[in-house]
Amino acid sequence: MQIDELLHRALKFEFLSAEEGVFLLENASTAELMYVGNKLRKKQVPGNHVTWIIDRNSNTTNVCIANCKFCNFYRRPGHEEAYTTTIEQYKQKIEETFAFGGEQLLLQGGHHPDLGLQYYVDLFSELKSLYPNLKLHALGPPEIAHIAKLEKASHIDVLRALKEAGLDSLPGAGAEILSDRVRRLISKGKCGGQEWLDVMRAAHKLHLTTSATMMFGHIETNMERMEHLVDLRQVQSEKPEGANGFLAFIPWPFMDEDTILKKIKRARNNCTPDEYIRMIALSRIMLPNIINIQASWLTVGKQTAQVCLHSGANDFGSIMIEENVVSAAGAAFRFTADGIQQAIRDAGFEPKLRNQQYEFREVPANILQQDLDRNELIVD
Repeated sequence: MQIDELLHRALKFEFLSAEEGVFLLENASTAELMYVGNKLRKKQVPGNHVTWIIDRNSNTTNVCIANCKFCNFYRRPGHEEAYTTTIEQYKQKIEETFAFGGEQLLLQGGHHPDLGLQYYVDLFSELKSLYPNLKLHALGPPEIAHIAKLEKASHIDVLRALKEAGLDSLPGAGAEILSDRVRRLISKGKCGGQEWLDVMRAAHKLHLTTSATMMFGHIETNMERMEHLVDLRQVQSEKPEGANGFLAFIPWPFMDEDTILKKIKRARNNCTPDEYIRMIALSRIMLPNIINIQASWLTVGKQTAQVCLHSGANDFGSIMIEENVVSAAGAAFRFTADGIQQAIRDAGFEPKLRNQQYEFREVPANILQQDLDRNELIVD
């Protein structure tokens, strides 16, 4: 294999194989990968804008029986710290989100053994009844698979019921690495890689917009990283005409602070800024049919994320009014609405506020900056 030949094919939007992706990851220079990633980004997302969003990442419950070895957030059923969020708590969170200029609730939780389909149908219906303009970007493939198992129902039947109740889009949560070898070791209680992909296929058939993710830098191989990307690309190529499918891809490094995965499997977050930038570029190269690539400032910080905007990324993610899961494993970065826009400008781009469908919004005049103290940029 030749680096120049592979990069030339990538610039023509050809699908590279997993083996070819590994070759580039292990042999191409960072400068070469950044150059091609940036060229592809300019072709797929013309213009000098970088998007961002205001939303809130809240949790339905912290009760979970999946026992993921990288998660410090979950509690077992019956634990004294276990909770299920109440409607009154949701009302406070949603009204705060609206006051901060947001319109979306990123709503996820755990594999609660007692919360089935009717619980979520009732919850979504009530939230939409109370707040008709609220956008629900909720659950994820492992939670859909868990609900389907509880109900002995198909993925598409579960998703159809949730969509009718108010689900607007499906996050790409719980992908981690789609290799079942890896999943058996780090998240045995979650659905397997193929079931994760099958849930997304079902969502696309219902024209539910989805996103895809990858948590890397723990016990996976380079080949398993590239196979993950190839699997996502394949599912995206199968989406029905007119469906968005995966509208965005978000890779982030494993956060290891106090996790069982670090203690037992000796996994460490050794992802350097250079490695993350290379993975952003390779995401753009390996996923020519997914338009938006997001840099995870929450896990890598402002400066690395800014470089990613010149390496293939075109989205800076959310200011994260609330986020509990990744933060519990050591992510310490925060942004205000002003801060995220300034970071984008400092990187040489024009910030554009978006919604989950990647449609531009005007920045609301009612953003209460004085109430966002806990979201100040803590670390550069």
